[in-house]
Amino acid sequence: MNRGNMVDTLAYFVTQYGYISITLLLAGGILGLPVPDEALMTFVGYLVSKNMMNYILAILFSFVGSVAGMVISYQLGSKVGFVVINKYGKWIGLTPKRFAKVKNWFDKYGDWAIVFSYFIPGVRHVSGYVGGITKMPFQRYVFVCTIVAVVWSAIFITIGFYVGSIM
Repeated sequence: MNRGNMVDTLAYFVTQYGYISITLLLAGGILGLPVPDEALMTFVGYLVSKNMMNYILAILFSFVGSVAGMVISYQLGSKVGFVVINKYGKWIGLTPKRFAKVKNWFDKYGDWAIVFSYFIPGVRHVSGYVGGITKMPFQRYVFVCTIVAVVWSAIFITIGFYVGSIM
């Protein structure tokens, strides 16, 4: 499926199924489905600008989907991630030596790694797994994720709102 068809499909789901689709699409995207999260949130903001969705509810459901995806990916990383990395990591260039570097970096900058990963497409999608694999304290992980998820959701929905307001 090309990117244009993907965006059309996501727009269809959001306009047909509303807020719950935002939650499910964001959670799925963070878990690894090919969902262009920023484009989705910007489109949601556009819908808010056209009074098709409520701003606060859009942020709330985006927040829930984002945190759900991050928590599930953390749990998967903590339960099976290291086994998967050891077995298949070499196929994606993640050797034990490289993983040790990532683990040290995550141990040192864990909170900030989560913060910055939210704003880097692709990195956000693996940060939960890495957090789980490196055994970042779960309560700290969730605390950072919840704060950043609200900010991230509000930023992209607001961008979409303002773009929609001038169209």
